[in-house]
Amino acid sequence: MAQTQASAAKRMKLEKKPANPVEEDETPSVFNPKYRVCPYLDTINRNLLDFDFEKLCSISLTRINVYACLVCGKYFQGRGTNTHAYTHSVGEAHHVFLNLHTLRFYCLPDNYEIIDSSLDDIKYVLNPTFTRQEISKLDQLQPKHSRTVDGVLYLPGVVGLNNIKANDYCNVVLHALSHVGPLRDYFLQKQSYAHVMRPPGDSVFTLMWNPRNFKSHVSPHEMLQAVVLWSSKRFQITEQGDPIDFLSWFLNTLHRALKGNKQPNSSILYKIFLGEMKIYTRKIPPVELDDAAKAKLLATEEYKDQVEDKNFIYLTCDLPPPPLFTDEFRENIIPQVNLYQLLSKFNGSAEKEYKTYKANFMKRFEITRLPQFIILYIKRFTKNTFFLEKNPTIVNFPIKHVDFGDILGMRQRDKDVKDTKYNLVANIVHDGDPKKGTYRAHILHKANGQWYEMQDLHVTEILPQMITLTESYIQIYERCPNSS
Repeated sequence: MAQTQASAAKRMKLEKKPANPVEEDETPSVFNPKYRVCPYLDTINRNLLDFDFEKLCSISLTRINVYACLVCGKYFQGRGTNTHAYTHSVGEAHHVFLNLHTLRFYCLPDNYEIIDSSLDDIKYVLNPTFTRQEISKLDQLQPKHSRTVDGVLYLPGVVGLNNIKANDYCNVVLHALSHVGPLRDYFLQKQSYAHVMRPPGDSVFTLMWNPRNFKSHVSPHEMLQAVVLWSSKRFQITEQGDPIDFLSWFLNTLHRALKGNKQPNSSILYKIFLGEMKIYTRKIPPVELDDAAKAKLLATEEYKDQVEDKNFIYLTCDLPPPPLFTDEFRENIIPQVNLYQLLSKFNGSAEKEYKTYKANFMKRFEITRLPQFIILYIKRFTKNTFFLEKNPTIVNFPIKHVDFGDILGMRQRDKDVKDTKYNLVANIVHDGDPKKGTYRAHILHKANGQWYEMQDLHVTEILPQMITLTESYIQIYERCPNSS
């Protein structure tokens, strides 16, 4: 009798249809017509949604199975019974949640999926995508201003970056690199690096160029957390750093992450930034020796000229020392120097002395191949035993058609005579004292030909003539498309 009842109960259980197919199937198809129409969509508050921060549960701090509450913008783990998201939905009467990994919407605590086209804008803000056609037109068509949720107009690509505490040295580098056309286009098209394991927060370029942002600025918090982790805390959000150190580390780390090697075309970074030079080195005999002893040393193999082929990502330009005394009116003269004077270091004939503890060397540099984009590092800071000093010398430079042909070797100069003119696309400036100063960036928006000054969240238009009056620290030049 008991056996008969058990088999009947089992048969009834198999014949019973689920009340809601979506609840039984946790991964319903988008094309499944059987889903619930959620009555709580009008409770979504887009003004509070901010997907720039780390995708962590605000309670357990876990990255696994994190959901965003679309009513208050907070992140919680899970959606099952007794999870933080479930408890939040019951306690606060917030019902609409988004899975930050799968980009699916759910209503809690009922736990059914929401499929509604009105939510597509939220998906796009979390994960912006660009087609090849859209990318190709970023620098060609007259740019259109976008409007945020609260009605503020902004220009995609020209958005402020939040300074969390002391990360302006990172912000200016990200601003500058986001306007290096080939690099930006590569990272906007996610198929380019789909084979690479991606750390969290690597999508800052897509956020900066997103035409459908809910706000007119971007917080690089998630990316900077990844920088702190991958640099073993060498670069911090809470401590001021040096943009050239960060730029060098950032480009080399990206190159290795993209499976790059020592070959010039092994990654997008080397394709556009890598140049080649010859370094000629000769050892200097000790000063205390007489002429005969010096001549004897110079005849040895150790003191003969050594030639070395080297690649470079950026060129270090040395400023002349500033004047030590005031002028006749007891005022400090602001020293000035021409950019071409700084570039003469690389013409193959100018020698510079380098001192070490054991010996002194004379070196000269000769550029043998210019890259598509040239990064100039103007060395303003010198560190001695006691303190850090800043050289305030103003560098006079043209904005357009800067001719780098004079620093090429004679053989290469004849070959590349038509491809040696460059235009400035980004300029990073340091203001203030060496340790307590701040950084700002000047970038060129190619589509409208307008220059912008960007300092954290502040974005303003600036005349090209004003850029040349600043204390430039890092500059990025692009080869002219129609050099002649």
